[in-house]
This record gives sequence, C-alpha cells and structure tokens, in this order.
Amino acid sequence: MVRPSAKVVLISAIASGQGKTTTTAALARKLVKLGKTVRVFKTGPDFIDPMMLERACGSPVHSLDLWMVGQAGSEGMLARAALDADVILIEGVMGLYDGNPSTADLARAFGVPVVAVLDASAMAQTVGALAMGLRDFGPVHLAGVIANRIASEGHANMVAAAMRDIPLLGSLRRQEEALPERHLGLVLPQEVDRIEAILDAMADSLELDMQAWNALPDTSVELREHASQHVSQSAANLAGKTIAIARDAAFAFIYPANTECLIGLGAELVFFSPLADEAVPPQADALYLPGGYPELHAETLTQASNWLVSLRAAHAKGMPILAECGGMMAITEGLVDQQEHSWPMAGILPGKVIMQKRLAALGAQALATPQGELRGHTFHYSRFETTLAATSHTIKHATQQQGEAIYKLGNVRASYFHAYFASNPAATAAFFLRDAV
Repeated sequence: MVRPSAKVVLISAIASGQGKTTTTAALARKLVKLGKTVRVFKTGPDFIDPMMLERACGSPVHSLDLWMVGQAGSEGMLARAALDADVILIEGVMGLYDGNPSTADLARAFGVPVVAVLDASAMAQTVGALAMGLRDFGPVHLAGVIANRIASEGHANMVAAAMRDIPLLGSLRRQEEALPERHLGLVLPQEVDRIEAILDAMADSLELDMQAWNALPDTSVELREHASQHVSQSAANLAGKTIAIARDAAFAFIYPANTECLIGLGAELVFFSPLADEAVPPQADALYLPGGYPELHAETLTQASNWLVSLRAAHAKGMPILAECGGMMAITEGLVDQQEHSWPMAGILPGKVIMQKRLAALGAQALATPQGELRGHTFHYSRFETTLAATSHTIKHATQQQGEAIYKLGNVRASYFHAYFASNPAATAAFFLRDAV
C-alpha cells in the first residue's frame, strides 16, 4: 500500500478574523517563490478563500471536511496531493476547536501538525499564553506560531521571547494593501486590481524562520484504493450528456470536486457567461446554475437578453436545471439589492429575492434523496419570498432541524443549498437526467 508523504501543516487560529487566509496565501506564495511545489486545501465548505489560495499556489484548492467530504474522501485527496507536492497547507475554519467536526478533529484524524496564526496587533507576550492554550486544550500537536500584524522587529522579538517551548515559525507585518472583503468574504481574486503584486508583497513581508520550518517533519498519508475514487458504480450515469454551467463573477461558487464528479459520471461540461450575455449552449442536455454574486451584477443580468431568452427557452422545453443559491436568485421574478433597487430576473420561479444586511443562514446541511443523503452547506444574506410551496427541506447537520427549502417547478430544482456532489454521485446524476428530475 502506497504511503506518500510531504510536509503537511494545518493553519488555524483562535477565531475568524485572525488572518488565516492572508497568512496561508503569503506562506504558499513564499514557498512557491522558493521553488517548492505547494498544494493548498481549505477546511470545511468554502468557495471564496479557495479562489484566493489557488492564485497564491497555482493549483486548484479542494475542501477537506470530515463530514461533508468524509474521512475517506479527505484522506484520498491528501494522499494524492502528497504524491507530487513538497508542501501541503490546509487552512482551517473559524477557531481551532469550533464546530463539529472541528479543525482540530481534522488535524488529529490525519496526524497533521497545527500552525497557529495569532493576531499580535494589540498584544505581545500574551501571544505565548494563547498559543499554549490552543495546544493544551485539545490537545493538538502545535508545531509553531506565525504572528500576524506585527508592527516592528522589536514587537516580533517580544512575541518570540514569550513563546517558551513553542517555535515562532514566522511573523507577518501589517499589510499596507490587504485583501479586500465584502459580505460573503473576500472579494473574488479576478476582481482585485494588482492581485499578483499584492500576493507577492504579502509573501515578501512574511519573515519565515527557515531553520524551524525545515525542521518540521513530513507527514505520510495512506493512499487506499477506495479513497482514490470520488465516483462509485454509478460512473456512467451521465455518459453522453452535456451539462452547461454558468461561470463568471456572478456565478462563481463551484467546488472543483463538483466539476470533477460530473466528469467522472461521464458528462461533458461546457461553460458560459451570463454576464457576457452568452446564451445557454445549444448542445446542452442539462443546466447547472451555481451560486455567486448576482446581486452585485443585477443590472448587467437584467440587460443580458441572450442569456434570459435562452434560459427561459431551456426551461420551456423541459431541460433539467439545478439552481443553487445565487443561481436560484437569478431565475426568480426579481431581486431587490442592498440599496433597495429592484431588478427583474428570469421569472421562472414566482416570487422575489430580497437582500438583507443580517446573515440569513450558515452551516452544514444534508438533503435526503431517493439515492441517499446528499451533503453540502448554506450561506446567504437574502430571503426568497414566494407562493411556491417547498417540495422538501434539507436537515441542519448541527441540530437535525429543518434547513433550506427545496423548490421544484417542472424540471427545475432550486434552493439556497449548495450541494457537494461527490458526497452522493448517484443523487447528483439524478438532478441532471430528464426522467429522474
């Protein structure tokens, strides 16, 4: 049995907002500039951070999650990455011990050492106390700390002196030009001016103790035969089918594992841009409208006549359509944005979507299907007001309470639920088959 190995570290923190993504991106870019082959993963469901991390390391960034992806699936992705990577970085989610399963659970499941990113902007010696608390509470193997938002060399020295037996692997100076954010997280990298220069500057400002870094041991991960396959015996369910996928700044929330799953099921994928007023490709047998930011591009989508006409025609002829979150928003009668401007959408689903400042829903959820449980998550700042009755609901993983509504109209399935296709390929295939929808 193959046991590939690489230097694997899980980058975590005491909470959100400590600079995990900035530090992970800076470290990845720095190691790439040093000639290392770097692969990055993101803990838990996320679309936006992985896009930024992909720009930093140059390779697609997949999710690792003991529940949504599963332990075998996560293990398989880690092992395959270790076959050709020198370094594997895993960015955690929230605080180290938050959630069930937590980032700490993932680290312990695969024997991965943790590197804590601690915001030192308003402290010095207390960083050492926080580090010891993170290490001992679990416990976890805390391999070191990267102190973020350091003001000066003297500040870094005070932090280092307080670390006792925990290595200070590095420090990151306060950034003059930080990664910009908005309501769902970071701004998409393709929308950030000078993104490559910003990433390079972040890497250059990361002071890394190379002796301490090189002393970190490699981690081996077992490459099991069952863990190497995303798609089960349903592998030919979509053979000969062409699935059109909307992909641009308005429809950007696509797991790399989702497209890989569809390809593994035998589908041919064609991508198109509603923002560029591209029509649904005429050869498509089914349509996937993923989430994204339609609310930020509502005016452009409203004026995209080719897109709207072709979408309505696809629905009229019974094409299977899966619309997730932002994709669902785009096929309603209208969207009311944060400025209370109302924009007409495709009008396939009755009702309108209203943006709000308060978070509407967040968390892991599962959908019961005839093929078994399909796992995923939800994260949105809007509500859908409709007369259309839900045909079913997801179940919240944390509480087992009712989650997001699932709407069905003809061959359209729509919801705020973002599905992780590889958690149930057979259920995924059914979404895109005319007779199964």
